[in-house]
Amino acid sequence: MPSVLIVAATVASPFKSRAAEVPRSGPEAAREQLKTLKVAAGLEVSLFASEPMVRNPANMDIDHKGRVWVTEGANYRLFQKWGKLRPDGDRIVILEDINGDGVADKESTFYEGNDINTALGLCVLGNKVIVSRSPDVFVFTDTDGDGKADKKEILFTGIKGVDHDHGVHAFVFGPDGKLYFNMGNDGREIRRPDGQLVNDVEGLGVSAVGKPYRQGLVFRCNMDGSEFEVLGHNFRNNYEVSVDSFGTLWQSDNDDDGNKAVRINYVMEHGNYGYVDEMTGAGWQAKRTGWEEQIPLRHWHLNDPGVVPNLIQTGAGSPTGIMVYEGSLLPEIFRNQMIHCDAGPRVVRSYPVQVAGAGYQAQMVNILSTDDNNSWFRPSDVCASPDGSIYVADWNDAGVGGHNMADRELATMTGRIYRVLPIGKKPSMPKLKFGSASECVASLASPNQEARYLAWTKLHSLGGKAESALLKAWKDENPRIRARALHLLARIPGKEQKYVGIALKDANPDIRITALRIARERKMDLIPLVKALAFDPSAQVRRECALVLRKNASPEMPALWATLAKQHSPSDRWSLEALGIGAQGNEDACFEAWLKAVGDHWNTAVGRDIVWRSRAKKSPALLVKLIADKSAAKADKDRYLRALDFIKGPEKDAALLELVTASTESK
Repeated sequence: MPSVLIVAATVASPFKSRAAEVPRSGPEAAREQLKTLKVAAGLEVSLFASEPMVRNPANMDIDHKGRVWVTEGANYRLFQKWGKLRPDGDRIVILEDINGDGVADKESTFYEGNDINTALGLCVLGNKVIVSRSPDVFVFTDTDGDGKADKKEILFTGIKGVDHDHGVHAFVFGPDGKLYFNMGNDGREIRRPDGQLVNDVEGLGVSAVGKPYRQGLVFRCNMDGSEFEVLGHNFRNNYEVSVDSFGTLWQSDNDDDGNKAVRINYVMEHGNYGYVDEMTGAGWQAKRTGWEEQIPLRHWHLNDPGVVPNLIQTGAGSPTGIMVYEGSLLPEIFRNQMIHCDAGPRVVRSYPVQVAGAGYQAQMVNILSTDDNNSWFRPSDVCASPDGSIYVADWNDAGVGGHNMADRELATMTGRIYRVLPIGKKPSMPKLKFGSASECVASLASPNQEARYLAWTKLHSLGGKAESALLKAWKDENPRIRARALHLLARIPGKEQKYVGIALKDANPDIRITALRIARERKMDLIPLVKALAFDPSAQVRRECALVLRKNASPEMPALWATLAKQHSPSDRWSLEALGIGAQGNEDACFEAWLKAVGDHWNTAVGRDIVWRSRAKKSPALLVKLIADKSAAKADKDRYLRALDFIKGPEKDAALLELVTASTESK
């Protein structure tokens, strides 16, 4: 497949046409391949566009008018023997359905150049287009509205992974008005246009060398690149990130080739995701105490304290584009869920998510797939149209990964765009408006990202003048519409406290979580808010309480953390990792407060979890007590021994000496 976008070395059989008279390339071949695609019950798939209109679609976006924007990858892997196939550089192409029959009948080039060869990210936001292609992130502006780039600016630069799938990936617009994006583990660092290394809001240089960040990274920043945050690290090739209306982040990650460990993650902010050893940077094959028997689990260091668990592992694959579908056109099972492309097994899937303690659990449900091993179907990206249908970009190639591709001639190079919608549903693109506050509130409900961006931007600029219209959306039955309205209501000058306070008392836990996230972003005093929610019946709300306490300097913080820790469930790794993240910067004070709260009753299932995860100075002594317990199972002893690897200092040395002494005396 898009070897361009893929990171696994899955190899498919060479393409064989079903009939000798059908060529491999061209619209007729595309229609023939369409017959091999299987679609979920209640849905049908149609061909929106194919070569020669579009070739090697690497990434895609859809604007509020329903136009499909594509980055092409004819110039993929320039170091290979086929070299450069398009001398003038790759294109950003706009595909339009002028007559409304569901098929593209117009193509136009927005930009062409060697600076965007096989760009892995495309984000259309009004007259600006953010294009991600290591080493640069460009912002192109169409100043006169003619569908052509008139200005090119650099937003970020210095990113490694040039001509590589593990570099910088696509940007998305969040419900908080910020940009979210990620880069794989070959991206390594990110710099400002002047060449200076980006420092995040905590003053840390953003590089993946273990000080403190490692490997693949997830980011958030303002539209101009300011207030830069690292939201998660230690991924391998986290191909794209998606964010829902509550501000929850989801993404896929590819394993080292051949280990059947492709994963989907809920990105718990500031979490470590375990691709390499947090302390040493060693890979998953380096022997460690208590490692998992199964390689797909061992691969992500899931036995280590400080590693956030995976939502679901999907086996072998080559994951690419992902989105959260927040429309109502598709069947219920796909609404408000991730939709994801995995080019290796030739499938577009959803992962319907359910709440599980402080985290989630998920299943896999196919939307678009093929059983034909000769098919070149290699889905590279998926996006939602303003009418609620979804479009799937197909790189269309015999294999994926390994820095290789079968399509090596521009004249016959393939690429397809499919449209998926309910059976019998005709194309019907809504005419979205952005004039008045009421029109913008209606457009804010769109499943399309660019439509929401335009609505959000106008409503935010209106401030208090949009309040009455937003209050109508706040009363909507759909909690996601309510969350979008809340983000804007809480940004009306002088109204932050009012609307965050109202939302914290809401019956829906996702709304309460959204309120906490807004309060943190708006730099409100979080201590009174956490006090109000410290005994919330939702473990997910309590998880968020722990996360927002991270590096909080209030003297009341440790006792609040201890209150949350006492409510931890021993079967809930999500809760434990949230507590660990929340204690960062206050580990000793938090652990001391918890010990004071539990007294001599620390050696319980809950307490042993807290001790195992803690990085406090007093935890080594308790770990040694647990290791020395003759009734403890070997697996538990190994678990506690491994935890000692993550603590430094004289307290650890003293505890180890005590352990060795006790072991010697027992002999």
